[in-house]
Amino acid sequence: MQTFVGSSLSKDAKAAVAEATKGLTKPNMILFFSNYDMLKDITGELKAAFPDVPTIGTCGISYYDKQAGDNKLVVVGFGSDAKVKVGVLRFLSTAPLYDIMGLKDAIKEVAPGDKDTICLEFCTNDEERLVTTMNVVLSHAKTALVGGTVFGVSEGKKALVAVNGELYEDACCFAVIKNTTGKIRTYSENIYRLSAHSKRHIATKVNIQTKELVQMDNKPAADVYANELGVSKSQIVDNVLENPLGRILGDEVFICSQYGMGANGSLINYKRFNENDTVSILKLQDYQEVNDETRNKIKNENPKISFVLSINCIYRHMLFEQKNHLGDFMNDMGSLGKHVGVVGGGEQYKTQHVNQTMVCAVFE
Repeated sequence: MQTFVGSSLSKDAKAAVAEATKGLTKPNMILFFSNYDMLKDITGELKAAFPDVPTIGTCGISYYDKQAGDNKLVVVGFGSDAKVKVGVLRFLSTAPLYDIMGLKDAIKEVAPGDKDTICLEFCTNDEERLVTTMNVVLSHAKTALVGGTVFGVSEGKKALVAVNGELYEDACCFAVIKNTTGKIRTYSENIYRLSAHSKRHIATKVNIQTKELVQMDNKPAADVYANELGVSKSQIVDNVLENPLGRILGDEVFICSQYGMGANGSLINYKRFNENDTVSILKLQDYQEVNDETRNKIKNENPKISFVLSINCIYRHMLFEQKNHLGDFMNDMGSLGKHVGVVGGGEQYKTQHVNQTMVCAVFE
């Protein structure tokens, strides 16, 4: 697929758009990431410069050209061999089905083929509800969902997504993208796994609204976690980079990051548990080895890579910074080919909202 990538560190929106899009001509779609405080102006300038081009974007830390930061604008242009339809799903917290016909029409117009189409999205909130809603349409079209939760919002401000020059809160921006000259394959990477001695627990009491795991095996969740790992309850939240919780569904493990503890010994997470879910405490693996496995799989399955778009969880980003691994990670991802990444506050992959995961789309 034909793709263009440009960037700018300019703090002036007009100059940043001019620099980042220099050489970009007649794109079929634009994807962008910018600093939150510049998001409104960047959205307007891109609309002015490319008034008829479908565009989605948001704020956040981006990875490009072996650099990570939230102080720059990154623009991705998709060429003439991309068949694209963009849209927005509003009212995620109250009526996520409100705009579902827009997604249905987008799928119909793009007409997905065999492993050549994805639905890329970025959302502000209510991820589980969003994933369920979108898969009402995507599952029938056999189109994989790849996305992230907006991260990098200025303190006290609301998360926003941009679609065709307009900003939305309580919403999801999406792009149904078909590669007419090759495949688009999707991948997820989990550097936390069950150990050989991992215990399995049952979520016996939950609060879905607050994403609290209240009890495991009829005992306060914090007590079960602390006793199993031999840590104090005050250490549980800070221990998330080493030992997050996992929701077990069959042979699959989905990470649920704990970020708070309730007064009753509950654990508050970024992904919800349902009652009777199987829960385990996961263990950090050799992340370099896992990274190598992921890249080798991507290389083996995609002999002609033209572009890689990744969404890396903020907790992985923090871990890699602490371990001085972030530079190696970006260099390794760049070895696959042209690569742009963004840091998410959560990730969406196929039928699940997940935490502490990398998801990516690989374009032939």
